[in-house]
Amino acid sequence: MTDRDPEATLREWKASMQAEHEQSIHAPDPEADHRIGAVAQVSYEVTYALDGGELVETARERVADGDPELFSCVCGVRGMTREEALTHLQALD
Repeated sequence: MTDRDPEATLREWKASMQAEHEQSIHAPDPEADHRIGAVAQVSYEVTYALDGGELVETARERVADGDPELFSCVCGVRGMTREEALTHLQALD
C-alpha cells in the first residue's frame, strides 16, 4: 500500500489537466481543423389549456436568447470561454 495522499494526487492531476488545456488554447496544432462552436439556450414561455382531460399547448413565445458560455473547437479543445476561443483562433495567425 502507498501512503500517498489522494487529495494531493487529485490536485496534481487537476493542475496537469489545466496546464494541458492552457497549452491547447495558446498553441493549437496548425495542421488540425479549427472551427469554434457553442450551444446557446433559448427560453420560451409556454401556456397550456385543458382539453379533454389533457394539457394542450396553446401558445409559445420566445422570451430570452441566451449567449453561450462555453465554446469548443473541432480540434478537440473543449470548455473554453469566449476569450479563450478567440485566443485559440488568433494563435493560428
